[in-house]
Amino acid sequence: MAAPDLRAELDSLLLQLFQDLEELEAKRAALNARVEEGWLSLSKARYSMGAKSVGPLQYASLMEPQVCVYTSEAQDGLQRFWLVRASAQTPEEVGPREAVFLYPALRRRKGLTRTPEPESFPALRDPLNWFGILVPHSLRQAQASFREGLQLAADMATLQIRIDWGRSQLRGLQEKLKQLEPESA
Repeated sequence: MAAPDLRAELDSLLLQLFQDLEELEAKRAALNARVEEGWLSLSKARYSMGAKSVGPLQYASLMEPQVCVYTSEAQDGLQRFWLVRASAQTPEEVGPREAVFLYPALRRRKGLTRTPEPESFPALRDPLNWFGILVPHSLRQAQASFREGLQLAADMATLQIRIDWGRSQLRGLQEKLKQLEPESA
């Protein structure tokens, strides 16, 4: 590869890296704002309901995750993270390999014309119901803020992987350029 072509590729990669870094910084600021907003809303809910009404004593004895994090490799070989609500997970929505892990009791049997009903899984309930039926709006706002924060954290993890990949590519191109320049001099 010629030095001018290598420099052009290096410049475009550097611009992409700076754009990714700028986007990561914006997402970090948004995540900090969401978490701060969530804690503030939670403290407002504690104030309105009473300090003993919103706390660890109201947590369910058996908690189920509301969100699961999945990873996949994109076409360029980079990992991508995304969140899936646990209530939306059915074997058809997640794919055959993941369905085995989520529902180990489901399998295809010969001779059955009708698919058997899966065992009753515990119903996913809204954690806000742990604190009563009529919860203050600030508690719902806190939950929404923390959910948005989770999505931002997954986006940030994907961006960080892309930035690390871009840095390694940038170093590789710089080494190639250093090797080509002494030869041309």
